[in-house]
Amino acid sequence: MYEVLDDTAARVILTLETGDSIRRVAQHLHTPYETVRQAVNRLEEAGYVRYDGGLSVVEDHVRDAARELVAASARVSPPSIDEAYVIPHFGDWPFAFSRIDAVYVWTKGGYQVGRNPDDYPLFLAVHEQDVDAWGTFFESFGVPVSFERQPGDALVGPLQIVLDPQPSLDIEHVEGYPVIPREKTIAYMREHYAQFQSALSMLDRMYEELDLGVAYKEAERVYS
Repeated sequence: MYEVLDDTAARVILTLETGDSIRRVAQHLHTPYETVRQAVNRLEEAGYVRYDGGLSVVEDHVRDAARELVAASARVSPPSIDEAYVIPHFGDWPFAFSRIDAVYVWTKGGYQVGRNPDDYPLFLAVHEQDVDAWGTFFESFGVPVSFERQPGDALVGPLQIVLDPQPSLDIEHVEGYPVIPREKTIAYMREHYAQFQSALSMLDRMYEELDLGVAYKEAERVYS
């Protein structure tokens, strides 16, 4: 099994949901289509994945083996920031990027100001009943989890996951990322207007139906 389950194949198995197309899996993984297609072909030949109007994993133990492989790899070689955005897709529970990561998703990566690669929290909204499961999941990848942002000097490594437990989740999707609704994201940005004024202006330009009334010029920024 492990001969077939290289890193890409394992990630494909962990990411795909029954009925997914190769293109949708590639989008979730943010990996070139051809790379994913080749991995799917290997998995089909080995009998781990089948295609019948959509992809599906043949047996649960294959998914368990894939998760074990990817988690072990992450503990040896900590995930990069880009990889950290993919890891939540490997879980078995719903989630949505929130707070500044919702801004990042809705601006399609256009707003990433103020993110320090040496101290990088990811913010996820999750169901309240799934909090413990998510905690165990991320710890298996060697990524610390909390409910509030922790000081960077209190952690080993740059990454941390900050969970935002919710009684229910309203999830939308933007370029393969599950994210809280745009309206909630805009409300969060308005609460922190000084930080997100440029991002609000960016959204206003990106989505014609919005009329946020935000004017922003880079030259007007004040640097301290």
